[in-house]
Amino acid sequence: MEKAMKRGVKRILAVGLAGIAVLAMASCSTKHDLPQNLIADDEANSKIVNVFGPMEKSKPGVDNVSRTAFDITVSMAEEKLGLRVEYRTYTAENYQEKTYDDVTLDRVRNNMDDFYLLNPDCIQTLGEEGKLLDLSDLECTKNLRDVVKAANTVNGKLVAIPQEIVVYGLFVNKDMFDRYHLELPNTPEEFMECCRVFKDNGVETPVGANRWWLETFVFAQAFADLYNGENTQAEIEALNSGESKYSDYMRPGFEFLQEMIDKGYIDAKAAYTYEAIEGEGPDFMAQKTPIVMAYWAAANADTAYGKPDFEMQVIGFPSSRGQMPVVPITGYAIGAEAEHLEDTKKVLDVILSDEAMKLYSETNRVIPSTKNVEVDCIPALEPLNNKMEENVYVLASNANMKMEQWGNVCLIVRDLLNGATVDECMEKLDRIQEEAVRKGTE
Repeated sequence: MEKAMKRGVKRILAVGLAGIAVLAMASCSTKHDLPQNLIADDEANSKIVNVFGPMEKSKPGVDNVSRTAFDITVSMAEEKLGLRVEYRTYTAENYQEKTYDDVTLDRVRNNMDDFYLLNPDCIQTLGEEGKLLDLSDLECTKNLRDVVKAANTVNGKLVAIPQEIVVYGLFVNKDMFDRYHLELPNTPEEFMECCRVFKDNGVETPVGANRWWLETFVFAQAFADLYNGENTQAEIEALNSGESKYSDYMRPGFEFLQEMIDKGYIDAKAAYTYEAIEGEGPDFMAQKTPIVMAYWAAANADTAYGKPDFEMQVIGFPSSRGQMPVVPITGYAIGAEAEHLEDTKKVLDVILSDEAMKLYSETNRVIPSTKNVEVDCIPALEPLNNKMEENVYVLASNANMKMEQWGNVCLIVRDLLNGATVDECMEKLDRIQEEAVRKGTE
């Protein structure tokens, strides 16, 4: 059962770059001894670069903003470089019983494509295996935001770059906070007090939760000092060696979640079964629940929280340092032995250039990976954007850290929702860390 759950967690990781549609794609797979190419190169004399991702190229009449934005940048590369980018996709029937991560790991290890959209755990795994090209010499890296370099560097090599920075925050109904004269919370204590007031005034469940994203509270509290203090690298090295324990960092966050469960601020049974946005979203939009958690793009998407009938604000999660954005980084990576290596590097340099990123971010209204393009966000996202502009955030995925965090912590939070004690959760976290440290020394 745990193995199946781990496979399920992997499918949520690509939500940032590929958009909400990826959530529906990640349950697909059929078992094969080796993966098979999906598209034959029928024009042998043409210059072709192959990309593997979760979705097909946009078709006329199909409204898919994220894929359309990617298509715009790919078209720019094709025109400038005189080549064609072929889409090889996870949506094919060949993969109906495999997760997206299963497939990308197979394809990269077998050198089947030129570049790939990878989730954080795959970036970490493949980077450690030496299967990904060091992208540090690309022209586009000169203007990368520091958060990308921090998250996607493995053994000193920058192995993946996203087109956008996926940021998670708290989506709050400001009207409901104003109704009860509540300030938006900064610390865990202030957050709990807001929940108490809502509960005392008849709000049945102050926090709408699902089985994927409650770990955001844990990361904000665990790593606020680590990523915003002066000893970041030393603390990471201590965690990698096993000298420090993740459980010491994360225990307060798990105790915080347990208190919310005990006081009825979260419906643990419902959260354990809810899919992201589909479960808790209707109550939030109907103003029955004042607080949910989601990623940046959900504020722009009409299928998520794009058109509320109230004033919505998106803020950081409560921490000792105030409101804290939580960032898991995905990215595009080139296979270390890609068949069309030089052309692929040129393609990435175009689609990740400031010019392309401006078009991409204007289309998707997201934070681009380059620091040279300003974010034109809706008013609801300004609090979260201001924090990111100040370089205030925590990473929920970091390829420089030996233990994969985003998926593992998600699973352990599910154990908590299902009745495990905080001590039992911390013991499991310790075992996972010990295994990661042992692997790192082999």
